[in-house]
Amino acid sequence: MIDARLNAISGPNLTLRLITPADADYVFGLRTDAAYNAHLSEVQGSAEDQRQWIETYKEREAAQQELYYVIERHDGVRCGLVRLYDIAPGSFTWGSWLLDSRKPPKAALESVVLSFDIGFHVLGATQANLDVRLGNAKAIAIYRRLEMTETARDDESLYFTYDRARFDANRPGYMAILEGKKQL
Repeated sequence: MIDARLNAISGPNLTLRLITPADADYVFGLRTDAAYNAHLSEVQGSAEDQRQWIETYKEREAAQQELYYVIERHDGVRCGLVRLYDIAPGSFTWGSWLLDSRKPPKAALESVVLSFDIGFHVLGATQANLDVRLGNAKAIAIYRRLEMTETARDDESLYFTYDRARFDANRPGYMAILEGKKQL
């Protein structure tokens, strides 16, 4: 049985909740929208195929191998997705991060903080791994601003790690920004 603390996490403006098959139309629409999918692997099939993928994914979720979250505003409006995968003792990979036009201000920072809270403080990992396409300048800038460590580069991607100690040291400042007590 999955740890109940993994089901959902809330911050000042957002909630991350585990994906369900009912989210398939939203996911398919977002992943096939040219405004959002430039840095993702190509999606094939239909919303029904996405629903079936989510149903199969739920087995990996139950085994805590992968966690796929829908990012929602507190009024219940979905505004993005994020995934923790390749979960192993001490580490996880963070990615599949998308935010749509309905996101509130500071949604990028808040969704990062909430998802790393899950990886580091619920799963107990000490390191996160990330890879980002070279053309995804916005994500690269965020990762560098958060003081993630670039570990490698190839013709397609940059690779980063993020240590729990660094996240924990910076988290109070991130929360102050999200709560309006400090400027970006």
